[in-house]
Amino acid sequence: MTKVRVRQKRGRPRCRPNRLAGDKGYSSDRIREFLNERGMEAIIPHKDNEKARHDPEVTFDKNGYRRRSVVEQSIGWLKECRRIGTRFEKLAINFLAMVRLAMIKRTLRMLFSNRA
Repeated sequence: MTKVRVRQKRGRPRCRPNRLAGDKGYSSDRIREFLNERGMEAIIPHKDNEKARHDPEVTFDKNGYRRRSVVEQSIGWLKECRRIGTRFEKLAINFLAMVRLAMIKRTLRMLFSNRA
């Protein structure tokens, strides 16, 4: 979370987003408290066995949660590149370069495909 930068129209980029979405695997009181202490709204569905799941006062933003599919699809596209999925590059700088190359490849494929 320390590497997140949210651009704004003016000034420095913010280091913290307003909201953070995650799947049920991140549904724990510790993570929710961590986000709450930093002023972030947690968009994380509760597990079936949690009390909050059955509490009518607890609300859940379904539309905000659906927007995380963009991130999930991007990760899926990245995993098409075997080099990234298996983490051949051990240094972070080399791995980031491979991720950028994969995204460039994906963008070029989308721009110049005949399926448009």
